[in-house]
Amino acid sequence: MTLDISTAPIASDTTDHAPPGPSARIRWAQDLSASLVVFLIAVPFSLGIALATGAPLTAGLVAAAVGGIVVGLFGGTPLQVSGPSAALTVITAGLIARYGWQATCAITVAAGLLQLLLGARRVARTALAVSPAIVHGMLAGVGITIAIAQLHVVLGGSPQSSAIADILALPGQLAGPHPPAVLAGAVTVAVLVGWPRLRRLPGRAGEFGARLAKVPAPLAGVALATALVFALDLRLARVELPAWRPESLLPALPHGPVLGLLAAVLTVTAVASVESLLSAVAIDRMSRRTGDLDRELRGQGLANLVSGLVGGLPVAGGAVRSTANVRAGGRTRWASVLHGVWVLAAALALTGGLRHIPLAALGALVLVVGLQMVSFAHIRKVHRHREFPVYLITVLGVVAAGALWGVAIGAGTAILLALYRLTRAHVDVATGPDGVVTVQTHGPLTFTAVPRLSRALAGIPAGAEVTVVHDGSFLDHAAYETLHTWRAGHQGEGGRVSMVTRRQDDEVLDPDGTVRAGSSASPHRCRAWTPWVGHHCIEQQEDPHGRLLDGVRVFQLHTAPLIRPELARLAREGQTPSQLFLTCADSRMVTSMITNSGPGDLFTVRNVGNLVPAPHEPGAADDSVAAAVQYAVEVLEVRSITVCGHSGCGAMQALLDGVHERPGPPTPLARWLRNGRGSLDRLRRVPAEFATRPAVDVVEQLCITNVVQQLDQLMANPAVERRVEEGTLRLVGMYFDFATAQAYVLDRAAGTFSPVEARAGKRANGIEHHAEDPTGTGPAVRPNAASAERVRKDDRVPVEGGEEGPRLAA
Repeated sequence: MTLDISTAPIASDTTDHAPPGPSARIRWAQDLSASLVVFLIAVPFSLGIALATGAPLTAGLVAAAVGGIVVGLFGGTPLQVSGPSAALTVITAGLIARYGWQATCAITVAAGLLQLLLGARRVARTALAVSPAIVHGMLAGVGITIAIAQLHVVLGGSPQSSAIADILALPGQLAGPHPPAVLAGAVTVAVLVGWPRLRRLPGRAGEFGARLAKVPAPLAGVALATALVFALDLRLARVELPAWRPESLLPALPHGPVLGLLAAVLTVTAVASVESLLSAVAIDRMSRRTGDLDRELRGQGLANLVSGLVGGLPVAGGAVRSTANVRAGGRTRWASVLHGVWVLAAALALTGGLRHIPLAALGALVLVVGLQMVSFAHIRKVHRHREFPVYLITVLGVVAAGALWGVAIGAGTAILLALYRLTRAHVDVATGPDGVVTVQTHGPLTFTAVPRLSRALAGIPAGAEVTVVHDGSFLDHAAYETLHTWRAGHQGEGGRVSMVTRRQDDEVLDPDGTVRAGSSASPHRCRAWTPWVGHHCIEQQEDPHGRLLDGVRVFQLHTAPLIRPELARLAREGQTPSQLFLTCADSRMVTSMITNSGPGDLFTVRNVGNLVPAPHEPGAADDSVAAAVQYAVEVLEVRSITVCGHSGCGAMQALLDGVHERPGPPTPLARWLRNGRGSLDRLRRVPAEFATRPAVDVVEQLCITNVVQQLDQLMANPAVERRVEEGTLRLVGMYFDFATAQAYVLDRAAGTFSPVEARAGKRANGIEHHAEDPTGTGPAVRPNAASAERVRKDDRVPVEGGEEGPRLAA
């Protein structure tokens, strides 16, 4: 599987019909602001990466300055910000340990020259033809290795030469930690984790937290830890910034086997190039611009050439810095260039202040960055595409044997898995009632499938009539000879053999070799109720509008042809729904799914909290729901109204939090939630209950109580009251629990919610109906004007002709 970059923006996406951009002065102001934000992130990050590699700490700042200035000027992705790379940390540390720092600089220079050559040959997009499982597995393995190594620094020790050695030495380090280092590291980690959450605090604290959160979390974490160490006068290792003397940092030719050196150069080139190009594609998508990947590769090569010559770490494009640049409002490549200038100025002018930073704080920063490289979103993606074995083996290989061997092992695993899938075939033999034997083959029939095919054919009785059906996939010479040799022998014994090639359009061969039949006339594997994130046929892009359009396109391609005749009938005859279904606007509530209904079945009204505003509610009047109810009852003449609540309702939580009573001018949401005050009052007086279990918490109890209250408030609608008194309309309360996918229906006689049982009932005209009512058949009760309990005790309303209407059985 290769990385799909087909959705990267093209020129027409971003230039045609685009509104005029801001003036040059505004762009400069935005670039200046963004460059300062990225600078504040880059300084502690660069120092932390240098610390993790074992290089001079000035090398990290040099790489950040060179990456920002050189790639900013000559790269092909204007908003990408380059600098020292976390993905290269383990590789660089290994090179320094083996060849020394100056030799590592020479390897960086050679990698830069190779990147320049590759960029000149315009092979940047070819470099992206790497399995995402390998790329993400390598990054995760590097992140785990970094985190384990920096944990030693946070505990006051020093990392070992390899991840395995670090793991073996960890028990001893944990037994004797250095308390000041642990304190500095813990403060840094706490700030990094909690800083982005400050804006979520309630009230004024959240407003103040939002202002604080504008300061980058890495800077805040390192600064607070440094201030704490300085205030408490703690003794622990701190940053050592040697004077920058280029003559002592100039690259020197490494000594060692030529093949080993060549492998080192290729490894740095491959990892730096792939990470930079992946980041460039992501930033292009985020900023909706069109980048030149070959120019970007040449810019990265030039930056590595310069960085190696002046004693800097290897350079690569970074997603963290680049994303911060875009979000901070960077408009042109000058944001990256200015960030590099600020880093260079800091390296020259702020060395005194930087020397106060404790190494444990930088170690904690890099530890958190390493853990963040293990992305659960990527794990879910590779698992969905059945590439998790490749991912896992790559991770373990990188941790155990280093990045180069880990990637090699992962690539070998990917090749073996691909070969397995290409050679995996299924042979099914079935005998029909008439004695005819059908041999069905699925998947490519190659020489590897010959033993399985031969065993299946050998089990067919002599003289039987046989139909061999091949699905139209690849058939190699060995399998062809096996089939035709067997056919000749079987016919010689008096049997009949017909061979058919038939491709089933509604079948698909999964990567594991199993065949899955679909319900459509096309190879579409996703059901209509599958969330977008579960669709293989919908690209999981960041743009929500693009994802929506992809979903519409899938509907037009796969579902529209099937449903078009029914929709055409409804277009001719008009809608005649039998139910009004009033529920919450929550995105998890899919009414057609939980009711197994289709077009024309339900007239649906959705709002926040499935509320039915009562007439003359002070400060909360709203006619939209009443209008929809009146239209359904008087024009459409529905025979049932269902109010359906659900678990985890945000509106009910907001009612409990008192959002509708906050001082000051009410917001539209606060005014709307005032329609739920009756539910809060009922919760205090007579809360609703479940028949088979207690409510999970007060929010769930309010959710079901709210359903009962809204049924009461429905009766304030004159049209509803008249139809209920006539006996031609019934009101139903329902509740749906997401966690268990269980629906509950209100038993009006008992006053509790009972679960809907999954049982088959009687069928009429191919449609399933439940034969019995769970609540019994009590005597009819005259509706009472003060309550919604205006239907018979068994919650059934007789309709014209004496027949029972559609029922929701509990």
